[in-house]
Amino acid sequence: MPLAVIILNWNSSPDTIRCAQAVEAWQALKPTIWIVDNDSHDKGADRIARECPQAHLIHNPTNLGFAGGNNRGIVQALSTGDGPVLLLNNDASIEEKDITRLIDTLQSDERLGIIGPLIFDADRKGTLLSAGGRDIARHINSHICQVTEGEPIRKVDYVPGTVALVQADVFRVAGLFDEDYFFSGEVADFCGRARQHGYASAVDTRARAFHNLSRSSNFRETLHTYYIIRNRFLFIRKFYHHRRVLFYGLWTLYSLAVSLKAQLSGKSATAQSVWLGLLDGLRGRFGGQNERVMSTCSGSTTPT
Repeated sequence: MPLAVIILNWNSSPDTIRCAQAVEAWQALKPTIWIVDNDSHDKGADRIARECPQAHLIHNPTNLGFAGGNNRGIVQALSTGDGPVLLLNNDASIEEKDITRLIDTLQSDERLGIIGPLIFDADRKGTLLSAGGRDIARHINSHICQVTEGEPIRKVDYVPGTVALVQADVFRVAGLFDEDYFFSGEVADFCGRARQHGYASAVDTRARAFHNLSRSSNFRETLHTYYIIRNRFLFIRKFYHHRRVLFYGLWTLYSLAVSLKAQLSGKSATAQSVWLGLLDGLRGRFGGQNERVMSTCSGSTTPT
């Protein structure tokens, strides 16, 4: 069965090239690679085109975030085949045998729509970062960080978008990623919608991938923090309409506590990011806010 691999690039062409070339080196699987450039300002797209000539390069005129960027690749992949679609972060790595394992697992159960591997820290190989995810409205840390022995296929609320293999039909039935999230929460939302259509999400604990967190550390105290806080409110709006007030109250109290703690610890940029995420979540201000967040929280700007 043909496989499509989607790799998102934003001002990180060395990582994207490394990731794409690793996929191209697979021996048995010969996937179609779609690289989506989210309006990078470092001229990296030209380098990607030169060094990854076998990949299909899509240029977005603006930064569409994780949700919008991947959607452009998904649309192209679906237009050319019915095989599964692999979402692969450019700062992640996975071996061909582990992808083969995921494909076999996905094909073994038609009710299984999204499958992922265990994800480990690339710098500390024995550190498990995620064994799938839990409901992001109900859990502060939604990543499952333990594995139950004798449970090779573990059903989860969502599969992290770092490495996620998706049946093509799931996108056709449940739709694409909700671009209002921009970054963070869109995969949890997608898996929730897939579940409403009868598709389960799971992690195959026999497959492994590795994620290099240091690659995106520059934005973890600002952009990542902002979107993680704000997008909880969007998720609650969509999946907990009748209990919105309760969950809004809980996440408001949590956000205020985190903001105060960050401020007292001298992390003013983090405190401002949390505060802005809370206000935007309550007001319903969604979509991409990179430039605004960076200028408000750190006195600088970043490409949108």
